[in-house]
Amino acid sequence: MACEEYVFIPLKGDKKISGIISIPDQFVREKKPAVILAHGAGNGMFHPLLIHMANVLAEAGYLCMRFNFLYRDEERKSPDSEGVLEATWVRVCEYLRNHPQYKPSFIVAAGKSMGGRIASQVVADNLIQVRGLIFLGYPLHPLGKTDTLRDAHLYRIRVPMLFFAGSNDPFCNLDKLSEVLAKTDAVSTLEVIEGADHSFRLPASAGISDREINARILGKTLSWLKTV
Repeated sequence: MACEEYVFIPLKGDKKISGIISIPDQFVREKKPAVILAHGAGNGMFHPLLIHMANVLAEAGYLCMRFNFLYRDEERKSPDSEGVLEATWVRVCEYLRNHPQYKPSFIVAAGKSMGGRIASQVVADNLIQVRGLIFLGYPLHPLGKTDTLRDAHLYRIRVPMLFFAGSNDPFCNLDKLSEVLAKTDAVSTLEVIEGADHSFRLPASAGISDREINARILGKTLSWLKTV
């Protein structure tokens, strides 16, 4: 059974953020990548989907680390500036890569909404080196503004990308996303959750539970990780 280690990651100055490392019984750092999970703008590292992902990944032999951005630990509602968010992602990667005990040979960066977008920006700018990117609801555009796309940096990414998207996500028009992915040089995989919103919730009338949705997301994630 996997266990967890609560850690504090130093940032610039005297600031620190909290994180949790889910540790498999047997983690072979030369064979399996470690996965870093970042939360979205309106939640933290204790979001049910992130907890579930961390637990399942660790049970499958993948070291998994999730963390809070600074504003979340400081109990502020508004996210940090883009620069602080990006610097935090870089620092978390450095922390795990240089950890005296784990030192993973490979890292996959994953994030829910904002957390995934920021990860992709630092990867595109070559600030972190990863084997792949996983997006749990990529916020391709602001609400209702499908002509204002957050896509420019995606064309500079060269590692495989896995996108999960709800067909009713108001922050990610699927036609627009498909057009973007068709123009990227990286190998990209799109997994659509029919009827789901930005948080992969479905109406009660669908008769599909959150547990079933999470199982689908994790099943696809595990099969995809084997390819990277």
